[in-house]
Amino acid sequence: MDFESNQKNILELFESKPCVTMCAPMVRYSKLPFRMLVRRYCCDVAFTPMMISHSFLESANARDSDFTTSYEDRPLVAQFAAKNAVELSECAELIYSQTDGIDLNCGCPQRWAMSDGYGACLLEKPEIVQDMIHQVRNRISDSRYTVSLKIRVHDDLRKTVEYCKRAEQAGVSFISVHGRTKSQRNEPINVDAIKLVKENVSIPVVGNGDVFHLDDIVTLQEATGVNGVMCARGLLQNPTLFTGTDRTPSNCVTDWIDTAVSFGATFTSLHHHLIFMLEKIMPKAERKLFNTYSSFACVLDHLECYNLSS
Repeated sequence: MDFESNQKNILELFESKPCVTMCAPMVRYSKLPFRMLVRRYCCDVAFTPMMISHSFLESANARDSDFTTSYEDRPLVAQFAAKNAVELSECAELIYSQTDGIDLNCGCPQRWAMSDGYGACLLEKPEIVQDMIHQVRNRISDSRYTVSLKIRVHDDLRKTVEYCKRAEQAGVSFISVHGRTKSQRNEPINVDAIKLVKENVSIPVVGNGDVFHLDDIVTLQEATGVNGVMCARGLLQNPTLFTGTDRTPSNCVTDWIDTAVSFGATFTSLHHHLIFMLEKIMPKAERKLFNTYSSFACVLDHLECYNLSS
């Protein structure tokens, strides 16, 4: 199958839509079956889970485990944790024909990532990030292929603005801004920080954080002027969020089971997604029981009570 023939132009999406909706990169969760599910419900662009560039290059097993796709899985952005330009550009070359862009994670706040030189520690290394952008651009001559960053903000927002300006000068296509610092977890996002980035660069900016309802998207866009909104936890809880529903409808549950089975999701993956999706449907005591199931048959039997099994 010729994947390259189905490549999409994400930059054209930004030009044609007032707000591009995106499924964020989520470790263990934004894999092919879930991406295919949210695409049914108004998700414009989906990201792979974050992949470690070194492992991706060195191990065929890692590539097969971390990256699966299909002809219909477009537009697709592959996100990598990388710390040098050679590795990221080689990953881009390997994955180019099956994706529509490559994204560098500059926001992961987990200690293991930062101690290994990945994620949010790159917020303090703008020269290295610029070099990575340049090298990918040198390897991939297709101007439609996006090279993007996902960042968190600095405590000093002037540093964030300068960081984004330097990335723009290096040729980055768009920047996704999670409105928290690397040390913040559950605090409300800094909407003004996202707005400040948008006001100071000419490339598209995507807002990220605290999106659990369609109204949150409208509010964030109106407050910041962003070109798109990226969602993670909100989509896990309700994959139909972009359509305006308040919670996961029954047809989405059956769609998930069908999609997960069709694309070969493991039972663990299928079950974990259902746990998120049913959070607002099942009472707490019942969820505790549902969460203990270890077989597909038990899950289907339980869902029969709600007329949710396929």
